[in-house]
Order: sequence, then C-alpha cells, then structure tokens
Amino acid sequence: MAQGSNFVDYVKICCRSGSGGPGSAHLHRDKFTSKGGPDGGDGGRGGHVMLKGNSQLWTLLHLKYRKHVIAENGESGGSALRTGKNGKDEILEVPLGTIARDAETGEVLFEITNDGETRILTPGGRGGQGNWHFKTPTLQTPRFAQPGESGLEQWMILELKVLADVGLVGFPNAGKSTLLSVVSAAKPEIADYPFTTLVPNLGIVSYRDNRSFVMADIPGIIEGASKGKGLGLRFLRHIERNSVLLFLVPADTGRSIREEYEILLRELEDYNPELMHKPRVLAISKSDMLDQELMDEMKAEVPQVPYLFISSVAQKGITELKDLLWRAISKTA
Repeated sequence: MAQGSNFVDYVKICCRSGSGGPGSAHLHRDKFTSKGGPDGGDGGRGGHVMLKGNSQLWTLLHLKYRKHVIAENGESGGSALRTGKNGKDEILEVPLGTIARDAETGEVLFEITNDGETRILTPGGRGGQGNWHFKTPTLQTPRFAQPGESGLEQWMILELKVLADVGLVGFPNAGKSTLLSVVSAAKPEIADYPFTTLVPNLGIVSYRDNRSFVMADIPGIIEGASKGKGLGLRFLRHIERNSVLLFLVPADTGRSIREEYEILLRELEDYNPELMHKPRVLAISKSDMLDQELMDEMKAEVPQVPYLFISSVAQKGITELKDLLWRAISKTA
C-alpha cells in the first residue's frame, strides 16, 4: 500500500470523447455504371472514455497529473457501403471502490466494484449515416449524408472509497496505527500526537488456517467531522465501505468509555445513518496500564456491544480481538 503523499483518493479530470465520423455521400461508379445509386457508408463511432476496475491498484495516484483524457475521433464512411473505423477508446484503470461523479452537478454516475468491470464515463459521438439511408422512391440519388455527432467534453471527479473488511474508528491518538502495525505487516507512520494518520492505511491481518482479512486505519475523526470540520468529511467516506466497524477507545481517555463511544457513533450517524446498520466491535486500547479493579469499574459503563480490553504494545487481547472480528466479518459475508 502506498503511503503518505502517494495515496490519492480524489482526482478531477477533463474527459473528451471522440466525435463520430461523417457518413459518405458517395454514388456508385465503375466502368459499367456511369450513374449508379448511393453507396456511401456510415461514419465510425467516436472513442469513449472508460473506466476499468483493477484489483491490483490501491490509489488514484497514476491519474493525479493526467488532467486531460482525449479519445480518438471516428473515421469517415467510405464507398461501397464501407463503415468508417471507430475511434480508439481511452480506458483508465482504477482501483475497486472508485466512484465517478459529474463535476458540475455532483451527480454520482456509477461505481466500479469488480476486477475487470468496464463502464463508459464519457460516451463517444455516433457516426453519421451514409447517403444510402436516405434513398426513397422519389429521391433515388441523395447527394448528402449525415455528419458525425460531436464528442463530449466533461469534467469528471473520481473518488476512491477504500474497500476493507474492518474499519478502525476512533479519535486521533487512540492507538489505531499502533494496533494496525501489530496485527498486520502494515507500517503506518506512528507518533505520539494527533493526526499522524492523514491517509487510510491498509493492512492484511493473518488469521488462523491461512485465512486473512483487510483492516483499514481510517484517519481519526473529531467532534464536528460530519459537518466538514478538520479533515473529517474526506475520511468519513472511507468508513462507508467497511463491513465491520472496530471502535477504538483508549483507557486513558478523559471521558467515560461510553461517552467517547457515543460521540464517535453520533459523528457516523450524522454523516450517514446507514452506517448504524454495520456490525460494531469495541476495543478499549492502552489497557496494559489498568489493574483488575479499574477494569471491573470500567466494565460497568461499557455500552451494549461486543468489547475487549487490549494493549497493542503489550500484545494483550490481540488474538481474542482477531477472533471477535472474524466472527463479525463471517456474519456479514
């Protein structure tokens, strides 16, 4: 997974599809025919601008500096009813979870979710009809044909929503990056200050019997994120794509566990009420500093949701957490 500035989840590109080729107004002539009928072929279709899903891509970085995408025009029709060649399509490969949106209206056009899935982003113009289409009993030799349809020029927005089995939800500095580095081979940047994670980090978590699942450390949300405060909105959209939400609340939070959990929950609900239907697991992190008496006190205020006390540094409760997450993922499958 590309880290830091290599993770690009938003690009705006100008797509220009090809114009259709004009139809031919040719009249049939050969050494035996001096005044033949119309035999002009149709023009070729203009090239489309298309998106194609590629499961090996994780970011839109390769499109970041490609501001203009231009497909070929279709060729003119020929004599003897020959159809012109279609313009070459421009196919942009994108990661799974990419959403295409019209930059002017904001309307979502479609989403690419499968490897190899191909969709037309900006359609090419149709080729013009040749003059033989316009032949009638009263008009035997039409000397005109249809021009090709113009291509379209549109600004499009491509947005990536990370596809993962488990999304880590928590305030900045809750220990999400540390947990991800412990349960997977991911090496996110970790430091003891808020907002270390500015892009989603993905990690493959190995489980029993050679099974695995994908966990995404989504950057910390803060109160007011759903209203666009801080970097919130940009990050919240990644949470939409995860099948299980793992709430991480540090044991040393200034608030109660329930209070912190409910604030996080409210942020998600304000952003998208559908997120409330996703399975939830609660992990109380940094619990290596708690004694049994303190833990018993905290258990009384834990919300009604499957929970565990864990410590990434002390490797406490990590195996049990994987079991809990695997069961939650299996139920959603």
